[in-house]
Amino acid sequence: MTTLQETKLIPVSDWGKHHSWPPQGGLRHLIFHEETNGFSHCIRRVGRRVLIDEVKFFEWVEKQNENN
Repeated sequence: MTTLQETKLIPVSDWGKHHSWPPQGGLRHLIFHEETNGFSHCIRRVGRRVLIDEVKFFEWVEKQNENN
């Protein structure tokens, strides 16, 4: 379990400033299909803003690798 201090929430529009992959369009695709691909685990919504939990995103990536 991550603590609040370890949690880094990144707006979708700023994701490219922190990470080169996935590009913003790919990230939006993952968000659009969040219920079927398990990506809902990685996002937090504040009003209309969608924020990506960086730690949970990389946990999700590792889980995808385990399934292949």
